[in-house]
Amino acid sequence: MSKSVFYHAGCPVCVSAEQDLVNLIGSENVSIVHIGENKDKVSEAEGKGVKSVPALVTPNGNVLHINYGASIEDLEG
Repeated sequence: MSKSVFYHAGCPVCVSAEQDLVNLIGSENVSIVHIGENKDKVSEAEGKGVKSVPALVTPNGNVLHINYGASIEDLEG
């Protein structure tokens, strides 16, 4: 099984969601991508359908937008 990918920007909402996800599904089942620090990952996230962060992309491609921290457009530049 492939890992889920959790995209976030480092805000308190994102960090809280990251901790909850890791506790729920285990760190071995999710890759964490901090796109606030890795701007090159913004286009990757957009290509997978991420519109805002925090968001979890499941192995089968579903995008689960969790709460609302920041729009993906706010992280581009």
